[in-house]
Amino acid sequence: MDLQDFKGQMMYFDAPLPEGVDELLNQASESYGEGDAESYLLQAYALAPENMTVLVALYRFFYYQHRLPEAIDVAYQVMSGVAPIIGFPDHWRKLKFKHLTYGVMESFTLVRFYLLAVKGAAFMNLRIGNVPEGIEMLNKVVEFDSNDRLGARALLQSVGPAVVAVNTNARVAVEF
Repeated sequence: MDLQDFKGQMMYFDAPLPEGVDELLNQASESYGEGDAESYLLQAYALAPENMTVLVALYRFFYYQHRLPEAIDVAYQVMSGVAPIIGFPDHWRKLKFKHLTYGVMESFTLVRFYLLAVKGAAFMNLRIGNVPEGIEMLNKVVEFDSNDRLGARALLQSVGPAVVAVNTNARVAVEF
């Protein structure tokens, strides 16, 4: 499946924001340099805790502040919010090809968004030293992204000496 082919579908940021949330996100953006962004983001989150635009803003804030455990938590919230919309199971570990097939019929862009959230959480897990979790998450993305459009295979291979195992799941095994 080519995970770059998502023309003409609604993106997560196209969803309408509740009243006042857009202004809070703008205030957060404008006040980032002064250190006041978090309060605006948390207010936006309180008003729209399941809105993907709010979650992505919060994720980016935590990521760029090097608060990786908090960013990982937000990535999981993104996965939890997107999963029921596209018929995915309640946890990324349970994801199978049949879910992906159904999900693509619902929204290709949300499938891609979900897999990017898994990849992002994987990268941060690697950064905080939770290597087994990070590798497992990257393998899950590689399983569904045969052309490595999302870059999970390349990221996985950068972890250490890697052996690409050619099999039906297109997994990459990393040996230490």
